[in-house]
Amino acid sequence: MSVTENTRLAYFPINLFGAIMGYSGLTLGLKSAHEQLGIPISIFYFSALLSTLFFIIISITYLIKLVKHPKAVIAEFNHPVALHFFPTFSISLLLLSMIFKDLTYDISQLMWMLGTLIQSVLLLFILSNWIHHEKWQITHMTPAWFIPVVGSILVPIGAVYFANIEVAWFFFSIGLVFWVILNSIVMYRLFFHPPMLKILEPTLFILIAPPAVGFISYMSLQGMAGVNEFSRVLYYIALFLTMLLLSQVPRFIKVPFSLAWWAYTFPLAAITLASFIMYEQLELEFFSYLAIIILSILAALIIYLTLKTLLAIKHKKLCVAPAKPGQ
Repeated sequence: MSVTENTRLAYFPINLFGAIMGYSGLTLGLKSAHEQLGIPISIFYFSALLSTLFFIIISITYLIKLVKHPKAVIAEFNHPVALHFFPTFSISLLLLSMIFKDLTYDISQLMWMLGTLIQSVLLLFILSNWIHHEKWQITHMTPAWFIPVVGSILVPIGAVYFANIEVAWFFFSIGLVFWVILNSIVMYRLFFHPPMLKILEPTLFILIAPPAVGFISYMSLQGMAGVNEFSRVLYYIALFLTMLLLSQVPRFIKVPFSLAWWAYTFPLAAITLASFIMYEQLELEFFSYLAIIILSILAALIIYLTLKTLLAIKHKKLCVAPAKPGQ
């Protein structure tokens, strides 16, 4: 490895695991589309293969970075934005466990256990940082802070298959309460403080994920025994946020491409999966149309972002040092 390549490795970003979240969410959406709408199962298998392959490649690369450039990893841990992307690794494991659940139960259970363990450690570490911070300010707050909470709400979906139901309720309770707390803080920051950096605006889509994943988790905890008032509230909050953010597409497309664009993908996958569940439970055609429309948008978006990311890698624009002020 040349000096240049070795230096670039130090800037390999943790938030690239957000792409795995997007791919895994799309794969689960394709599985639901096969089960409810009859699309070929081969499309699900192909997407599952890609999700797994990309996860392995990114994980190995980041592990090499950890070994060769531990100070760079520590710097990301101490960064008020980058820190909150570390749970994207554990969330990716949790999502992959759901993909493999019906393919190989033992491996799926191992993935879920490892993902849950890492998610728990990261959650405790990140919450400790929130409590004992010294330099963070309200302007450091972005929707990316929801990512650790999303991981907690995601754990119960697999826990109903792999663990005691009390484990599922434990994580669901943590995720739900901290979602409410963080939502208030994020809205305060957005309403009453200077706008976020343009490059971070795609992370606004993360607002969709907690209620959408919360709906899926709650339905799993209830054994898919019907939609009740609380589950409707979760779903329709997520749906409204989706409508609100999609109405601002002209604004978002003006944001220069960066890895932050991958933040669009998993939240859209979450509302897609939630819509498939609504269709399954209520048998209203509206929800099937909605799910397939968002799934189609998600698939096109992921293809586009994959091409843009590969081009960034080809032109050596991906792993670069951040620009210094004034440059």
